[in-house]
Amino acid sequence: MNSSDDVPRTYAKKRVALILVGGVVGVAVGLAGVYGIGRLTGNAGADPACKASVETARRMTPLVHGEVAAVAVANAPKSLPVLAFKDGSGTAKSLADWRGRTALVNLWATWCVPCRKEMPALDALQAKLGGADFEVVSINIDTRDPDKPKDWLKNAGVSTLAYYADNSAKVFQDLKAVGKAFGMPTTLIVDPNGCELAYLAGPAEWASGDALKLVTAALRRP
Repeated sequence: MNSSDDVPRTYAKKRVALILVGGVVGVAVGLAGVYGIGRLTGNAGADPACKASVETARRMTPLVHGEVAAVAVANAPKSLPVLAFKDGSGTAKSLADWRGRTALVNLWATWCVPCRKEMPALDALQAKLGGADFEVVSINIDTRDPDKPKDWLKNAGVSTLAYYADNSAKVFQDLKAVGKAFGMPTTLIVDPNGCELAYLAGPAEWASGDALKLVTAALRRP
């Protein structure tokens, strides 16, 4: 075969290779847009309001295992939306009311079986660590009968948790808008500055030794 025939063939192969590479890159960029993969590269800027939260998050990271292995500690803590809800007497509350305290914010509903199963553990966590510097803020998002969640908690023997609710479920939508709520239950550990330290989609055994160590690290307790 004439060597001159190899030139167009080589050129063609290189052109096909470039097209394939370009296609792969294009797909990767598309996936990054859909799934937020770009955040894994560290391009997202740090939140100035949460600068002091970084060290706390780092302290928590080695403790993510066992019963809390599914918890995701924030690499770059960010401020959360001002979540609005009400307490048991109907008084308006927001996440801003917990500034100066660490909070474990949990969204639950009576129709969510995993939520009901983890509620006694959240109650126990509040009993063990709750106080002036920490509270489990468990927010019910049932949208129909406002008495049903209260009755369920009473029948389940959950008595340590304060009652909070948002029967519009807007608190769920506000967290969903920032990529922090896709199902139930949803739980976040929030520091005294209103910054997210950790996030969990799904239930956990919050009264376990693993969970107590993780939350204690968030509180800077010895």
